[in-house]
Amino acid sequence: MTHPRRFRFGVQVNKAADGPAWSAIARKAEDLGYDTLFMPDHFGDQLAPVPALMAAADATTDLRIGALVFDNDYKHPVVLAKEIATLDVLSGGRVELGIGAGWMTTDYEQSGIPHDPAGVRVSRMEESIDVIKGLFAVGPYSFKGEHYTITGLDGLPKPLQRPHPPFLIGGGGKRVLSIAARQADIVGINPSLRAGVVDATAAADATAAATDRKMAWVREAAGDRFDDLEINCLMLACLPTDDMVATIEMMATMFGVDPSEVPGIPHVLIGTVDEMCEALEQRRERWGMSYFVTQEDSIDALAPVVARLAGH
Repeated sequence: MTHPRRFRFGVQVNKAADGPAWSAIARKAEDLGYDTLFMPDHFGDQLAPVPALMAAADATTDLRIGALVFDNDYKHPVVLAKEIATLDVLSGGRVELGIGAGWMTTDYEQSGIPHDPAGVRVSRMEESIDVIKGLFAVGPYSFKGEHYTITGLDGLPKPLQRPHPPFLIGGGGKRVLSIAARQADIVGINPSLRAGVVDATAAADATAAATDRKMAWVREAAGDRFDDLEINCLMLACLPTDDMVATIEMMATMFGVDPSEVPGIPHVLIGTVDEMCEALEQRRERWGMSYFVTQEDSIDALAPVVARLAGH
């Protein structure tokens, strides 16, 4: 019997030396069976997402594209809506719209963009989601909130995907995950990044028990729409190995957790191809996770798993 949530796989890529190299990465991802090429949205050593995603779409036929995720504070929602709609039109309807409230402290410090308290940033993101959806809808749109005011603006072009490209919203805290459960099509389950850096606190929030808690928040907030959500997980490490014990001990030291907890961390995938496939199937049964994203350096390591599970 086919599982109601079929596996999809993405790869997150930051940069390439030049245009041909970037196109080659996108084509490789598509050829290996990955569904989506994602990019982060930071000010460090990476390509700018919007032009790079368009180039990836131009180099491929079916590969979907998206940011994981656009930081709401870096673009006004009117600007982001227009850029996403344009990407969707020019790519033939292949965009997934990831959006977040922003978290990386160094981005704010180095750019001079005000780093408001988390609650303010999340409220601003929540308004932005309403604005973007309103601009994607038919006809002029108006909105008056605490952070944004839109007056009679008809967002053009309209995206090809209707009523809009799928929204991907991820988080590690109750408020953001509840917003995602109500507003998103794809919900990303993440470690908490409240500290603004990837540290021991984030690692401790990546355990199976923490993931159980997060999924309970999503279920509660989603209500009747939970079965329609796609649950997404960004994997920080994908390690093929025949020596599971030694690899688990290494990862336990890295994450600062007991070795017994490592196999249950959904952001880590360890083992033979059979063991990795079994782990993903268990995560789908336990949490409903079916959309897994790996880093570029693991694109080949995960490829046999993608070949076996994608679409099933």
